[in-house]
Amino acid sequence: MAFELASVQAGVTKNLQEFLASHRPHVSAIGSHVDVASEALSDFVVSGGKRVRPLYAWAGYVGGGGDESNTAVQRACSSLEFIQACALIHDDIIDASDTRRGNPTVHRRMETYLRDYPGFSGPTERAAEFGTSVAILIGDLALVWAEDMFMESGVELSDLMRARPAWNAMRAEVIGGQILDISAEAVGETSEDTARRVNIYKTASYTITRPLQIGGLLAGVDDSTLEAFAGYGRNLGIAFQLRDDLLGVFGDPSVTGKPAGDDLREGKRTELLAVAVDKLNGTPEAQYLLDNVGTTSDPATIARLADIIRASGAADDMERRIATLRDTGLSCLDTAAISDDATTILKELAIKTTQRTK
Repeated sequence: MAFELASVQAGVTKNLQEFLASHRPHVSAIGSHVDVASEALSDFVVSGGKRVRPLYAWAGYVGGGGDESNTAVQRACSSLEFIQACALIHDDIIDASDTRRGNPTVHRRMETYLRDYPGFSGPTERAAEFGTSVAILIGDLALVWAEDMFMESGVELSDLMRARPAWNAMRAEVIGGQILDISAEAVGETSEDTARRVNIYKTASYTITRPLQIGGLLAGVDDSTLEAFAGYGRNLGIAFQLRDDLLGVFGDPSVTGKPAGDDLREGKRTELLAVAVDKLNGTPEAQYLLDNVGTTSDPATIARLADIIRASGAADDMERRIATLRDTGLSCLDTAAISDDATTILKELAIKTTQRTK
């Protein structure tokens, strides 16, 4: 099976560029401000990202016996990058993030656009509100274009409809997981069960499980293989998020493209935080975490929060869980009707998604 990760990633970028070249003129013709917004989305989608979701969708398709020269399916898999763009743009608004991938977030970019617009003399707050409002709509446009690219990919309609249940579930689950996530932050919930449910629906489903199943369904795999993909995706997806949680506290800003301790500043109720609070239960350190996570932007306080979490042993626990989840997920492939080459590729992807540094 010819499956060169770098080649697939480059192919996804090329597919996105071709789609944008054919669809941007329509919305850009509505007006110059719309053109600026569509350019922001185009830059966001094309210039960054590891293409994890299209990679898994393509692995599910080729691994399930699909024709590796099928350019239409390649386009359908590439459309998942627009789902990712929608989720990230909206997530950055919710988290009030200033940077993504080392660049200004979309809402900050649009805020700057208005602030620098000739003749604008309004207050800073007005520019910020504009940036947020337009970025919400840019995220919505990404969701629309995901649907357009998937349905216009050239894949036979019967095959698209076979994959449609997984496509629909993926979109609902990522939104539901996000609602659960911000609700947990709002009420200060720190239970491991809630954090795990957020990981499953906000990350595991739309990052690995559903893309794999979409690709598999496009190839026509059997039910047992779909179940194997589900087991692999659930475990690897949670591991992916646990790695993300560690990077959100301990990651190197020069590598992650986000400020140090960003999750602590934003008040994310992660499994890492839940384990730390549980381990420190009843201690002054536990109370310090609960009092300061999500309520401070002071670098010294955030550094102390990170030190407390590390000293609690929670980070070491997460590393062990990531390794266990990866191994459990890989064992699910034993029942999948896929080739040895496909299994090798999924093992390689498992390592890349759980040992990443950004």
